[in-house]
Amino acid sequence: MAEGETESPRPKKRGPYISSVTSQSVNVVIRGVVLFFIGVFLALVLNLLQIQRNVTLFPPDVITSIFSSAWWVPPCCGTASAVIGLLYPCIDRHLGEPHKFKREWSSVMRCVAVFVGINHASAHWSQKVDFDNNFQFSLTLAALSVGLWWTFDRSRSGFGLGVGIAFLATVVTQLLVYNGVYQYTSPDFLYVRSWLPCIFFAGGITMGNIGRQLAMYECKVIAEKSHQE
Repeated sequence: MAEGETESPRPKKRGPYISSVTSQSVNVVIRGVVLFFIGVFLALVLNLLQIQRNVTLFPPDVITSIFSSAWWVPPCCGTASAVIGLLYPCIDRHLGEPHKFKREWSSVMRCVAVFVGINHASAHWSQKVDFDNNFQFSLTLAALSVGLWWTFDRSRSGFGLGVGIAFLATVVTQLLVYNGVYQYTSPDFLYVRSWLPCIFFAGGITMGNIGRQLAMYECKVIAEKSHQE
C-alpha cells in the first residue's frame, strides 16, 4: 500500500437482531400483529359493553367466549384493525404528508379512552337518555366522533379514510344482520342502529392513530440503529 494512502473503513456487519429490526417487511408484520391483538382486545371489551346494555343480541348457540361474544367477532375486528392501522401511515407516505399532529403515546392513549367513551355512550345513552328522536342522538354521536378526529388527527386523509371505513363497515354489518348472524335491538337504520357509522368512524381514527404511532416509533428505531452503525 502506498505511503500516505489510508485504508477505507469497512462497513460494519449488522447482527441478525439489527437486520431483523430494520427489515421493512418484518416491521410491517410486527406492527400488523400488534394492531391485530389491540383490535381483538378492544373488540372483547366494547362488545361486552354492547351486550350488557342489551344493544346487540347473539343467538345462544354462538355465545362461546367468557365475554359472551360470538367467537368470530374478535378475529374479524383484529384483522380490520391491522389493515386500518397499516393503511393510515401508508397513505400518509403516498401523499407525502407525514402526520405530525400530537405524535406521542400519551395522546394515542387519550384517543383510545375517548373512543371507548363514545362506544359506551352509544350503549348507555340509547337506553337511558330520552332524546326526541334517534336522528338527534345520532347527530350527537357524530359530533363527538368528529370532535375525536379534530382533537387527535386533523388530517384530510384521516377524515377521508374514516368516512370510507364507516361506510364500508356499516354495509358489511347490514349484510351480517340481514343474513341472521346477529341482530340489533330496536333497529332504526334499515337493520342496524343509525349511530353505528359514528362508532366505525371513531374506531377508524383511533386505530389509524395507533398505526401511525407504531410506524413513527419504527422509523425512530431504524434511524437510531443507522446512526449507531
